[in-house]
Amino acid sequence: MDVLAPHFYRLSKMNRYPLWKNILVLVALILGLLYTLPNFFGEAPAVQVTSVKATIKVDGSLQTRVEEALKTAAIPYQTATLDVASVRVRLADTDTQLKARDAIEKALNPEPENASYSVALNLVSNSPQWLASIGAKPMYLGLDLRGGVHFLLQVDMKGALTKRLDSISADLRSLLREKNIRHGGITREGQSITIRFRDAEARDKARAVLADGQPDLLLNDAQDGADLKLVALLKPEAGKRIQEYAIKQNTVTLHNRINELGVAEPVIQQQGVDRIVVQLPGVQDTAKAKDILGRTATLEVRMVDDEASGNPSVMDLAARGQPPVGTEYYVERGGRPLLVKKQVVLTGERLTDAQPGFDGQTHEPAVHLTLDSAGARIFKDVTRESVGKRMAILLIEKGKGEVVTAPVIRSEIGGGRVQISGRMTTTEAADVALLLRAGSLAAPMEIIEERTIGPSLGADNISKGFNSTLWGFTAIAVFMSVYYLVFGFVSVLALSANLLFLVALLSLLQATLTLPGIAAVALALGMAIDANVLINERIREELRNGNTPQAAIAAGYERAWGTILDSNVTTLIAGVALLIFGSGAVRGFAVVHCLGILTSIFSSVVVSRALVNFIYGRRRKLEALAIGHVWKPV
Repeated sequence: MDVLAPHFYRLSKMNRYPLWKNILVLVALILGLLYTLPNFFGEAPAVQVTSVKATIKVDGSLQTRVEEALKTAAIPYQTATLDVASVRVRLADTDTQLKARDAIEKALNPEPENASYSVALNLVSNSPQWLASIGAKPMYLGLDLRGGVHFLLQVDMKGALTKRLDSISADLRSLLREKNIRHGGITREGQSITIRFRDAEARDKARAVLADGQPDLLLNDAQDGADLKLVALLKPEAGKRIQEYAIKQNTVTLHNRINELGVAEPVIQQQGVDRIVVQLPGVQDTAKAKDILGRTATLEVRMVDDEASGNPSVMDLAARGQPPVGTEYYVERGGRPLLVKKQVVLTGERLTDAQPGFDGQTHEPAVHLTLDSAGARIFKDVTRESVGKRMAILLIEKGKGEVVTAPVIRSEIGGGRVQISGRMTTTEAADVALLLRAGSLAAPMEIIEERTIGPSLGADNISKGFNSTLWGFTAIAVFMSVYYLVFGFVSVLALSANLLFLVALLSLLQATLTLPGIAAVALALGMAIDANVLINERIREELRNGNTPQAAIAAGYERAWGTILDSNVTTLIAGVALLIFGSGAVRGFAVVHCLGILTSIFSSVVVSRALVNFIYGRRRKLEALAIGHVWKPV
């Protein structure tokens, strides 16, 4: 007896977690509960205010104006909060929401045809402020659960290539004229550019010049009667690069525009080679969404009339709608008025790239622009003649322009590399680069598929998905409790913890929950209970083999762990494959599926073991386990 006592005491200690591990489980459960809570408070109607002009920023003064507009109209509101790019006002009901939108619209946009702000209806989380302060936010609901509009857009890839070839044709004319090479005309024929020559010597000179100046072109000799021709085609890799750039720029442009709709979590992603999927949860106004998606914008570079801009009397007249002949009145970033000449120096078609960066000398935030060859020559000539003068870069949309920036020309700028700097933060530099890069669509698009899902259908989908998960969980809980008794009840608690961790992770990652995601949650519950079944059956097997209850618990968990890990890893590999190669609904399913596997491993092994240790771990003289009927061989 004295020999067996130390051995029994060691087994008893094996079924008691150290303090740090118990604290770990407790902290995980508390955090899981905190980050799951926001999903139970629902959403409240709100009004979202965003800026539609690059020169107007969303800041605390805008929040003050919104609050004053509501107070003047005697409209009660719950909270008004300022986030990165919008002001959101939470209201009590939808009737108050509509009144608030009208009051804010009237106060901020006295001239509707020249609106500076977008005032949109939206929904915000109804959870308490203390939860939001720790970053606890509800999951976003996808289109199929919340309702909204779905568009499938076809990008005209041939149009992108045609646009680029037209630009190259103009560059070739300028290049040959600069090198004094005579030719008989340059024309674009389909997806090729044809240059005609009267003699072979001129063609050979042109080929040498173009091969050096236009590395993206394949140059082939041809002859049409007495005329000699040089046929230029885009290299396959160059054509592919232009098409990829077109669809990426169109995607960025759509993101930039859809911010005006106040959509909480829009889905804008490439589908296939030449299509873009746009899903706008919560948006029911299809006409407005189509108008914003199809909007066109262009970039223009013009010179500032510095002499007139410095004359107060002239500026007063211009502010009242009487600018001098040949100029237009604008207000630049920071609220400073200026007069811009109507003559366009350069358009956005000559801009090939715009990236934020820093000035090499002053280390201030700056925007680096890249122009094509024709644009570089034009810019070099203009800047040489306008040193010390200001140049305005405008974004023209719906016939109306706004000055993005108006820098002073310090010196002649050649080589097609332009830098804009001065009085900009890093965030403003990134914003300006985005506007210049994505102010207009790189290629035409058309809507080839359109669907509208009503909010009532979304609510019905939520109800059905919730009920299916609830009844599935209930059925599992009843079976486990009846079949495995106390250990079955422990398994149910571990399964509840798994669901808690999964929802908390999805909320923390701000994932978008869709119907396939709900299916993945139900599947995760079914797979998670498998691990507890393996553990319980292993403990039963140890008891049949004659082990003591404490030894059976320890051996059951330890020997089932390898099987649980192997089965979950193989399933995780399949989930990761879906995550990498899938898209849309399949990818959403894969995200929930992979997270569910990770949370199930922790809950079914660590949490359930902690509960079993709490129930049985302190009892040295343990005669039996409440784990259901244990069959023993005769």
